Amino acid sequence: MATAQTDPHARSNFWKWFDAFRRAPGMWAYALNRLSAIGLTVYLFMHLIVLRTLTEGPQAYDDFVTLVKSPVFVFGELVVVIGGVYHGLNGLRVALTAFGIGVPYQKHMFYAVLIITAVVSLVFGIHMFTA
Repeated sequence: MATAQTDPHARSNFWKWFDAFRRAPGMWAYALNRLSAIGLTVYLFMHLIVLRTLTEGPQAYDDFVTLVKSPVFVFGELVVVIGGVYHGLNGLRVALTAFGIGVPYQKHMFYAVLIITAVVSLVFGIHMFTA
């Protein structure tokens, strides 16, 4: 009996797990949902730390406001918006599926979530970088 260490196919099977092109849309929905959840959780803790600057006085807060107007921080805010919109819409898709509504249309709903997220993100991005 071949073990994972002696089986010549074990190594290729391991790398197939990372092959993104052979994955079903459901896997992408799951992975993106988990990734957006982690990102939003990290953002929550960062946001709480930032709010602490309010306790350090007006000058510290003014310095922080100057810092976050930089393009890097504005792009980070856009990433948070993208993650929040996707996570919320995909959560609605999952809820509808859990209640048995639209089960045959899961793939279509996932693509709709991606399209709506892209459109909303584009609108937010244009507004954020031009304001």
